[in-house]
Amino acid sequence: MNDTSKGLSESGSESARPTLRALFRLQFEPAQDAFVLLYPEGMVQLNPSAAEIIKRCDGTREVDQVVAEVESTFKRVGLAQPINAFLSEATAQGWVEWIA
Repeated sequence: MNDTSKGLSESGSESARPTLRALFRLQFEPAQDAFVLLYPEGMVQLNPSAAEIIKRCDGTREVDQVVAEVESTFKRVGLAQPINAFLSEATAQGWVEWIA
């Protein structure tokens, strides 16, 4: 397993791709001036970096691609560890699932 997906994918596949679970919807909420995850029981307000990660959890990108795109967006390198930590938490919270 490569370093960026280690421990994140339940499938154990190096090519696993994170995707937002169908129960959740990402949208910009003008009243809060932030992206939020909506779900039947409520909503979760996301900070800008979390929103950029979740935007890319569409089942088409491997974690390495998510990292590269977020690093490009923020014009920073070395974000693999915090992105992996966020994806682990998002998986634990049930926001994200993995496609093999």
